[in-house]
Amino acid sequence: MNDKTHLPSYQEVIRGAHRRHLPRLSKRRRRVAGIALGLLSFIAYAQWKQLPSSTTVHPISSDITIHGLSVKQLEDDLATCHALQKKPEDPKGLGRDRNSRYIDGHAPTLIKNATVWIGEPVPGTSPEDARKGKGYQWITADVYLESGLIRRVESSIAPSSVDPKTIIFNAHGRPLTVGIIDMHSHAGVDSLPELEGNDDTNEMSSNITPYVRSIDGLQPGDHQIQVIKSGGVTTSLVLPGSGNNIGGEAYVIKHAVGKADGRNETSATDMLADPDRNWRYMKMACGENAKRVYGRVGESGPVSRMGESWEFRHAFERAAKLVRDQDDWCNTATAKGLQAVKSYLPQELRWESLGALLRGQVHLNTHCYTIPDLEAFVDHTNEFKFKIRAFHHAHQTFLVPEILKRAYGGDPPASAIFADNMWYKAEANVASEFAGKILWDNGLTPIYVSDNPVLNAQHVIYEAAKGYKYGLPYHAALAAVTTAPAERLGFGQRLGKIKPGFDADVVVWDSDPLSLGAAPVQVWIDGTAQFEEPVELDKPPVTLITPDDSLAKLPNEPTQMDQVIFTGITKLLVDGGELGIDTTNSAGINRVVLTRGKITCIGICRSEVETALRDHTPVVELKNGHLSGSFTAFGSKIGLNAIDAEDDTDNGPSSGTFTRGEDGLALDTQKLNGSYTYGVTKAISAPKHTGGSNHHGTSVGFLTGAKTSLDKNAVFASDVAVHYTLDLTSKRGSTPSISAAVGALRQKLLEAAASNEKIKDGYSEAAFLKKVVQGSLPLVITVQNADVIASILQVKKTVEHATGTALRLVIYGGAESWLLAEELASAKVGVVLAPLFSFRSTWDQRRALTGAPLTNGTAIDKLLDAGVLTAIGLEEDWIVRDLGLLAGIVLNNGGGRVDEKGALGLVSGNVYKLLGLKEPGVKDGHFIISEGSPLTIGSRIKAVGGGLGTVTVF
Repeated sequence: MNDKTHLPSYQEVIRGAHRRHLPRLSKRRRRVAGIALGLLSFIAYAQWKQLPSSTTVHPISSDITIHGLSVKQLEDDLATCHALQKKPEDPKGLGRDRNSRYIDGHAPTLIKNATVWIGEPVPGTSPEDARKGKGYQWITADVYLESGLIRRVESSIAPSSVDPKTIIFNAHGRPLTVGIIDMHSHAGVDSLPELEGNDDTNEMSSNITPYVRSIDGLQPGDHQIQVIKSGGVTTSLVLPGSGNNIGGEAYVIKHAVGKADGRNETSATDMLADPDRNWRYMKMACGENAKRVYGRVGESGPVSRMGESWEFRHAFERAAKLVRDQDDWCNTATAKGLQAVKSYLPQELRWESLGALLRGQVHLNTHCYTIPDLEAFVDHTNEFKFKIRAFHHAHQTFLVPEILKRAYGGDPPASAIFADNMWYKAEANVASEFAGKILWDNGLTPIYVSDNPVLNAQHVIYEAAKGYKYGLPYHAALAAVTTAPAERLGFGQRLGKIKPGFDADVVVWDSDPLSLGAAPVQVWIDGTAQFEEPVELDKPPVTLITPDDSLAKLPNEPTQMDQVIFTGITKLLVDGGELGIDTTNSAGINRVVLTRGKITCIGICRSEVETALRDHTPVVELKNGHLSGSFTAFGSKIGLNAIDAEDDTDNGPSSGTFTRGEDGLALDTQKLNGSYTYGVTKAISAPKHTGGSNHHGTSVGFLTGAKTSLDKNAVFASDVAVHYTLDLTSKRGSTPSISAAVGALRQKLLEAAASNEKIKDGYSEAAFLKKVVQGSLPLVITVQNADVIASILQVKKTVEHATGTALRLVIYGGAESWLLAEELASAKVGVVLAPLFSFRSTWDQRRALTGAPLTNGTAIDKLLDAGVLTAIGLEEDWIVRDLGLLAGIVLNNGGGRVDEKGALGLVSGNVYKLLGLKEPGVKDGHFIISEGSPLTIGSRIKAVGGGLGTVTVF
């Protein structure tokens, strides 16, 4: 070693010390003082040589520094410094020879004759014009996929110009887009069917868990991953749940799993969309969840939003301290060398990922609904200097765009939202289906997501379609599930567009992707086809949507009118006899005249119009006006519930007591007002059993537009049917098992059949069951599982044998009913499907049909083919807006099984036929007037008649 690295001698230290001037002493005293000083020096020297010290300096070697630290470890730490200070960039697309996910040996694919949506405007379009939708267009082109990349997008690519092993796919002019991107999913961590052993969505051991990772709980074998892909979704951000304020790290995956899907292995790591891991992702959550889960007064917090802000700030403070300590160490080691540092690089795994966020290496996504949540979190971003990519759920962002624009970094967060899922808890009660349009108009970015399994991510494109219906421009609605999430995830140069150099994730659709029921014909991920023999629906030639700019105009506030004339009526979706008026002169139609809330004339209506105009009756001009009957909500909790998760707004469960729906009616709620606005003027609701979409008691038929149950005609049927629940939730009620619940129902029915005693209480369970066994009142059973349905059919047979009277039985739910379609038809048992399209979310729905391209048809197709009388129910209240759209999907995807009127019957007349009830119809003032068919995505309701003597005009 050179002299500079040797420790100085003890004597050199003494000689260099500062000398103190002392007063003169006598010679004897100087001798004594010298001896004492010598003794003290000896003692000090001995202690220095023998006792350990915190400032001990070690001999230098090639492996150990002067402070006794491992040189190798310090070198590793210094390398870590470089990683800590590295700023990620979005991974590039252009310039690659191959996609890093590409598997050798996969043949190229040439897709011929496609109608292609590039995902960006033509070159030269100004940003201002692009935002308005100018420059976006469908083009006719061929698309060549090779080495996991889009290589060429050209008007005509000759097969002779590509690899001779290329697979040729003829799109026959059908639409081609990039793969859909779902920016909020729990697929694989909240596996389906839902089982306790499969649920790895939330790490609930602590409120602040930035250190957990969704990839560590992701199950590649989750069948839902395949279902999601069958909807054209090729990429998802898999997030931890929202039970915690800080939930942990998230990962972007592609839905290609194992050798069947073109991968080498079945592995979560093999599913990563970016194997190079350029960006990291994190999930946080504000609002109701964390304070509900962790709030224990006097024990743990947070119990309020104030406490949540403290939890956030405290966590950011800890992470910020770690970042400062690391930066100090790294700066010292870099400037002065490893010999100058006295410790290893400060590292704490608990705060490492949160520190990475503060360093700008993590894309943050935060679940926040309300204005105070949003504003507080924006304040956090500015206090601790970190960016947020998107607020999720974000129901109230449309109210406060300027707050979002205050977020740190100058790039306002996107809003990852549902189209119209709301009302399920207090913070979701202030919401708007027009949020996407309003955000867009304010220069912000709406993105539509599934929160799978909250919504079935197979149908994320349906959320975008509804976004278009609610006023978002067509190009922005498509972008909301393609280019916008790609950019927010940091994949803007690889995903989201059909351009050379981008990943070869491509979907060919059987219809315009924003039309109702659009389904993939084939899906490619990294250039590899995902379905060997995809089921293709029988549909007419594709007609692309012509974007309707009038949808961008928000509806006016509703106006109540006694009389009104509508012109521009082009089609009647009701029967003339149903109207109760002369329609012989209605060829070409044109006008509909309404007086005191009822239709008084259809057609030319010359005299009626002259009279009405003399009375200054308003005239409303329509474009492609349609007249149809209104819809009926069956099986929901509207009228008995205002906010799902709030006990005070809910009628409550009735598992131990048989109750009547009429006794719990609470009208004039936001749910009912929203229902009426979208043409649902009638509802039949039953008390719930334990919670969710189950039932116990008698249902009531009522008008959604009524203010109280005492309004004239507010209740059109007091006790419609008797309801019991035999799904999985029946085990959580008064019976310990499904078999016990089936047995208890059988016993009650047989006792009612055997009893000859006069029942004093006409409102008792026994009185209603007596009517059931006599065949005068229908029995509705909430059940999903085919085996339990089979048991119910046996009970029906047993009771009928005892009474000699046919039991009027209806199955509600029915996910697996298709397995017994012939038996149900033979027994004259009808089915109300709820959900209409099950995605195997629970164990008793595990054999549900998920539809093309995975399965040949869905439950409703099988039931209709067997002749089972079928209707569409509502397993959740928010779906009430979508009844007409669901019927439209059946119309479009049913292969001619139903026509327009038949589709409308699924959400109106069929319900009443099943229940043996007279429907309040168009003649009674229940109708919808819309621009465009209410069975299409581009329709807009302009007037609703709800049997109340007036017409509501929008």
